[in-house]
Amino acid sequence: MRSLNRLNGHEMISSSSRHSKTTATDANHFVLTFENNRFASELFGQFDQNLKLLEERLRVDARPRGNSVAISGDIVATNQARRALDYLYGRLQSGASIDTSDVEGAIRMAVAADDQLQLPTMERKAKLTMAQISTRKKTIAARTPMQDAYIRAMERAELVFGVGPAGTGKTYLAVAHAAQLLERGAVDRIILSRPAVEAGERLGFLPGDMKEKVDPYLRPLYDALYDMMPGDKVERAISAGVIEIAPLAFMRGRTLANAAVILDEAQNTTSMQMKMFLTRLGENGRMIVTGDPSQVDLPRGVKSGLVEALQILKGVEGVSVIRFKDADVVRHPMVARIVRAYESHTAVHDESEQSDR
Repeated sequence: MRSLNRLNGHEMISSSSRHSKTTATDANHFVLTFENNRFASELFGQFDQNLKLLEERLRVDARPRGNSVAISGDIVATNQARRALDYLYGRLQSGASIDTSDVEGAIRMAVAADDQLQLPTMERKAKLTMAQISTRKKTIAARTPMQDAYIRAMERAELVFGVGPAGTGKTYLAVAHAAQLLERGAVDRIILSRPAVEAGERLGFLPGDMKEKVDPYLRPLYDALYDMMPGDKVERAISAGVIEIAPLAFMRGRTLANAAVILDEAQNTTSMQMKMFLTRLGENGRMIVTGDPSQVDLPRGVKSGLVEALQILKGVEGVSVIRFKDADVVRHPMVARIVRAYESHTAVHDESEQSDR
């Protein structure tokens, strides 16, 4: 284990660990050396793109040389850079690969740890830790503090609400968690559902049988499943009924025991539909409800069942609510900017309506 020394009131590292070595030259500069050259190359990225991202986000200077990188800048930022690189190197050692999104996530988490966010899962630590979901096909690590809280909430709570804007990983992580529970034998089946609310058409008027009618609305759930599990296993599980993908209307009258049940796009449920769904929870069951209250497609005047449920179930034992913000968007950076622009426009519009009354 590496030992920590204090220099000018700040934490600095002066001894080596089993896998990397950090040499502190002064309070704002250190050299981080990694023992595995191949991993170091992957860590730095093609043409050192990962280090350039680190420089851009943290305002530090990162200069690679062989399997070492010299980092200088503000003392807080340099330590954030060290924690991010240590974490990413550990992922490479464990057999995982890293991409730009992983680097972005590590930087976010390192900054959040210093911001001391008021989340029950966040602690100020010298070493960066992130909640993970592991399936046979891949391991997914939290990329934002809220994703970290979401993953941990799904591990401990029977009913979890993940609400917030598009691109925050609500559905993807929920499906990944369900796949993990199935592989562990913690549940016997997975049930994925969405309300079939569409613009301008009713299902009865669409061509094809029921599966062909509803598949377009459930496609994001299929995509997430195939990302977590081998395609042939997904097909066999669907054929055997171990994985069921169905519109919300099919849930009525059922008791869903020993199952991981996910309701996606829940903002488009009515009050009655949401109550019906939530009361399907059976013994040893887990439920995850995801949605974006700002994207309701219900007819004007119809209250969203998700919005109502969040109000009614506030403080109920066994229920956990994770609220994502635009800062948690992990897609292209432009998505976060689009979300913020729409939220700003909506806020101005709401204020205008209130002043006209």
